[in-house]
Order: sequence, then structure tokens, then C-alpha cells
Amino acid sequence: MAKKQSPKKEYAQSIYIDQPITQTLEQNYMPYAMSVIISRAIPEIDGFKPSHRKLLYTMYKMGLLTGARTKSANVVGQTMKLNPHGDAAIYDTMVRLSRGYDALLFPYVDSKGNFGKVFSRDMAWAASRYTEVKLDPICRELFSDIDKNAVDFVPNYDSTMKEPTLLPTTFPNVLVNANQGIAVGMASNICSFNLKEVCDTAIAVIEDGEHPIASTLLAPDFSQGGQLLYNGEELAKIYETGRGSFRLRAKYRVLPKENIIEIYEIPYTTTVEAVIDKIIELSKAGKLREIADVRDETDLSGLCIAIDCKRGVDPDRLMARLFKLTTLEDSFSCNFNILINGTPKVMGIREILNEWTAFRADCVRRCITYDLGNLQEKLHLLEGLRIILLDIDKAVSIIKNTQEDNEVVPNLMIGFGIDEAQAEYIAEIRLRALNRELVLKRLAEVEELRAEIERLSGILSSESKLTALIVQQLKEVRDRYGAPRRTEIVYEDTVLPDQPEPVEDYPVVVFLSREGYLKKITPQSLRMASEQRLKEGDEIAQSFETTNRAELLVFTSEHQVYKVRLHELEDTKASAMGLYLPSRLGMAEGETAVAVFATADYEGHLCFFFQNGKAARVPLSAYATKTNRKKLTGAYSDKSPLVAIACGEQEQVLISSSGKRLIVNPAMIAEKQTRDTQGVQVLTLSPRHRLVGVEPYRPDMFENPARYRSKSLPAAGAGLTEKDRGEVQMEL
Repeated sequence: MAKKQSPKKEYAQSIYIDQPITQTLEQNYMPYAMSVIISRAIPEIDGFKPSHRKLLYTMYKMGLLTGARTKSANVVGQTMKLNPHGDAAIYDTMVRLSRGYDALLFPYVDSKGNFGKVFSRDMAWAASRYTEVKLDPICRELFSDIDKNAVDFVPNYDSTMKEPTLLPTTFPNVLVNANQGIAVGMASNICSFNLKEVCDTAIAVIEDGEHPIASTLLAPDFSQGGQLLYNGEELAKIYETGRGSFRLRAKYRVLPKENIIEIYEIPYTTTVEAVIDKIIELSKAGKLREIADVRDETDLSGLCIAIDCKRGVDPDRLMARLFKLTTLEDSFSCNFNILINGTPKVMGIREILNEWTAFRADCVRRCITYDLGNLQEKLHLLEGLRIILLDIDKAVSIIKNTQEDNEVVPNLMIGFGIDEAQAEYIAEIRLRALNRELVLKRLAEVEELRAEIERLSGILSSESKLTALIVQQLKEVRDRYGAPRRTEIVYEDTVLPDQPEPVEDYPVVVFLSREGYLKKITPQSLRMASEQRLKEGDEIAQSFETTNRAELLVFTSEHQVYKVRLHELEDTKASAMGLYLPSRLGMAEGETAVAVFATADYEGHLCFFFQNGKAARVPLSAYATKTNRKKLTGAYSDKSPLVAIACGEQEQVLISSSGKRLIVNPAMIAEKQTRDTQGVQVLTLSPRHRLVGVEPYRPDMFENPARYRSKSLPAAGAGLTEKDRGEVQMEL
């Protein structure tokens, strides 16, 4: 039976267009990058990103500035009209802005229910249908006069409604609450400052442009409290340039009877889980033997990490070590990158305050202009009413004798010489309202309106009066919402310095195999079992005695040296395979260890011998560093292949491919301070020969050692005598 053939599928022919990469980036990538920078990640001068602003404005329009809370799901649904990025993203934004999450010094959302905590990585917040929210009272300062044309409004994404481009904040909100954002090719990381200090500084800068910022803006302040290690120079740099970093550390208390340390405030940059995980990791590695147990005791009363200490442990010394080894002390990197008129700009504190003052002044001008227009319009209507009231009988007669309703307004305009707006206003007044009390009240109101118009016009025409109004608003915000600092300022000279853990000192023997396996064995263990276990085909390439306190220098095939303290490596036995150095030290693929040396004081020299017959004598001090660097590049020259490395002043026998030997005393080689020096020529070689081996000189190696020595370098060496050749063969 013939197999049924399936119908052939027809595929549309793909069209490929050759396009320069620069054009592709310009047309496709750049619009996306600019959208992320301008419309998503970088905050603006009002202190908000678009997602924050859309959410808060929606809540404002829902009437949540007053009254009872509503379900978070209602707010999320309404915000979708302005922010079409999905309900999950909107709710995440709401969580961060909420009082319950505790991420902001002054939360914008008054929340009820489980909103998680900023200090917890794993604590999940409840779904939006279970939580309730309203706007926090401080939001009155965000939306002050927003309905008076204080800021521009633009259509939303589908042009069905309008939203504000900025919020007319009455205080420098951009500095009061922390804000982070990662854009394309740039980022922003703004720390928070105390509201009272920010307002005082803003007032001082407005009144005196040269005001020293640090005198009123003491230091950053965070919702998580903790301690800030004060560094005047670094803070001055941050205030001036908008870039820099400072250190935060946790707060703790000691319960002496229970032998427990309770950490109740941690740096803003870390979490409870990260701290506990690190402590457990260090304890398992044997670096925190003082700790018996660590647990998370956080509850409704607040954060608490409990550490059970072993008997006899000094809690303060232990905390000093924990500050060094864990994120209980962490740094906050500042990057005050803010959008100004659609352009990202990194600014210092003074420049930020000047930009905010200019922005706020524009908001106030627009608000006053709006109020002034309404007052002038009202005055205009009352002026018309005053004219009518002077001859009310004539007005009544005109209305009474008018035949049709649509002719009332024109007749009043003609009869009294008033405009249409005034006539329309008068025609709508009820007859019962034309009593003596109303008349006198309205006429008195005219004078009040004229005085208010004159006052507002005076503010608009005077910069000093305008700035005085802004200063007055700042003082009101400061007095109404100001609160004490949460983050304690601690001066670095008062901090207890870290005391390194004492390192037990004892003799050890170090073995390095050709495959890169290292063993650190005590002499006692070596005496009990000296037979070395190795991989098949592997052999011991190097061995020496040293102490547990020494530092190990591991030279590699990639002209690098790795540094590791011997006490950080586990003691092993001869029967063990040992530590695989490339893996333990994080070497690159294909990188191998060629030699290891131990030093306790970086005294002495290293001699590097190369195939071209050159040798470099470098002091060990060239490899010493003030910082705890784990790797140094350019450990030795890469101009010629390395043959051997020798440590100390012992004489070395150089072996050439021609069979000649030369005994070299390292002291005869000129010392060079640079690690990657090419060295000097010590062995004279013909073009077709090279240095192939180096080994330590022994007194019984040659019958006549003087034959292989030279008074000066470079030298060619000498060929082996018959007897010396026989001894060499026997040794082999």
C-alpha cells in the first residue's frame, strides 16, 4: 500500500536588510534606552519616578487624602488607567511607599495589613485584596495647590485623562526619602536625610547661597536607624559632587545574664537573612568559634537577631569582628543623579536645593497667577453688582419691561454700561438676595478683594517676597512633620577597632605536586605516616618547612602571584590528596602553579631564571601590600619562558641545552625593585642553545666546583668532566 504523502508546507521567504550597527543602535536601542532613563528609572526634582507619581496621583483623585482606607486592589485597578505595566508592578510600588514596609523615612501610603519589611529578604507581603491603604497626611504637602495650575498636565497613555508631569512639593522631597534606580548606562542612588535638617538647610541656602551645608545637614538618615560612621571629608565630597560613600553599622545590646547579643537595627543596605547566612557560613568555616547559635527573633515588636555567645567571650570584641566580616557594617554608595527638564544630571546638595527652589518658585508663581485670575474675575463681577446696586430700581424696571428672557442680559449691558459677564452674574441673583445686609456685605467684599489682589500682585513682582513665602512654607512643614534622627552619628575615632583572631603558631611542612595539589602537614602527622598519596602520574615538585603564621606566595604560569595565609588552609595528612590550588585560589582556566614560597616578614630575595639565560633578583618586599590583596599581576617577566624560581642566597647550578654547567651565587645578580623586570644576562648562550634547568648546588655535586664558577657574569659555564658526568649519570 502506497504511503500517503503529506502536503508540502510553504514558507514565506525571509527578508534580510543589511544595516550599519550604528544605525541599528540609533533606531532601535536608543529609543528604549532613553525611555528607561526619562520615563522609568531616574527620579525627578520632585523626588518621584513616574510609577510613584501615577500611583499617588490616582490615590489623590480617589479622595484617599482624607477619610477611611480602601482595599489596595481598588487603588491598583484605578492606577492601571495611568500605568499600564500590570497590577503586580503597581502593587510592588505601593508596598515600597507604604508605612508597613518601612523603607522610607516619611512614607506616602498609610497602610493596614502585611506589607512585609525592607529589612527582610524572604518576608512576603500579602496580596492586594487583603490589605488597605490611604494617603499619609504628609501627602498634603505633595499635592498642595495641584488643582491651581501649579504644574503641567499631560494626557495619559491612551489620552483618556490627564496626569501631572511633576508634583508641586512644598519641601525638597527628593532628599528626604531614599530612592534607587538602574537605567541603561547610568543609575541613581539617593540616600535619605532628616526632614528637619533638609528644611533648615534649604532655608539657609535660599537666604545665603554660600551657606556651609554640613553645618545644618549633619549626615544621611535612614528609616532602619543604625549608626553612621562619620567621615567629614567623605561627606563633604558627597555634598559637593553628589558621589561618594559612607559606612553604616548595626546597633546591638548585650544581655549579660543570658550571654546573648541582640542586634535590633541593621544597615539600610542589608537584610536579616543575609546577615544570618553569613554568620552561619563563617561559623562552619571555623572563623567564628565564639558563637554557639544565631537565630532570627523578629516579631511585631521589631527586628531582632539573637546571637548566643560561648562562655568567656567579650561581646564588644565579637561585634567588632562581625562588623568586619559581615554586612552588619556596610557601605552606601551615593549617586545623586536626577532628571532636570528631561536631562539626567549628577548634582551636589547645594545644586539640588537650588534646582528645587527654582522649581518651587515656578509652582508658587503659577498658583498665585491662578488665584489672582480668579480674584480679578470675582472683583470684576462685584464691580458690576456695585453699579447695579446704586440704582436697583432701574435694574428691576429693565428686567420687568423686557419682553423675552434672552434680551435681559443685553438690556442690562446697555442700561448700565457693563459687560456680558457682569450682566449674566447680576441676572442670576435672586430677588430675595437683594436685601440691605447682602448689599453691604458684597460692597465690603470688594475692598477685601482689592487688598488681596494687591498683595498677590506684590508677591509676583518681588523675588524677595516670593522666596519669603517659600521659606515660610518650609518652616511650616518643618514644624508640622519634623522628627528626631533615626540614624545615630558615630565618630570613627570612638569606634572599637577590630582585633584580629590570634593565629596559632606551629611548624608545618608544605608539599606541592606538579599537578597543583598542595598539602600542609604537621611534623607529628608526617612522622606517623610519611608516604604521600598522589594522583596517578603525579609527583612532589617542591617541599619546605615553615610555620602556620607564614604567608604563601603561589606563582602561576600566567605571570601572576596569589597570596594566601597558611593558617587559612586546612591541615592535611600525607594520606590525603591535598588542596587543589587552581580551584581554591580561583585561577583562570589553564592557569597552573609553578612554584610556592612561604614568608613571614617579606625579608630576602627571589631569583627568576629564564630560558634566554637572564636572571632577575627581586626582593620579597616587592610582593608585600598594605591592603589584603589576594592576587598580583606582573609577578615576573613574560619576555622569555620561566625555567625556575629560587628563594634565598643558596648557590644555584644553571644547566644549558649544550650540557654546560654554571654555578651562580644570587648575590652576584644585580637587584631589581620591579617585579616584572627582565633581569640581567648571567649565562652566555649561543643562538641555538637555551637554559633548560636550575637546581640547588650541593658540596658533593662536583669534584672541582671552581671549574664551574666565574668571577664575573655573564659566563658561559663549563662542560662536565668525565668523573662529574659519571656522578650525574649515577644520580639519574
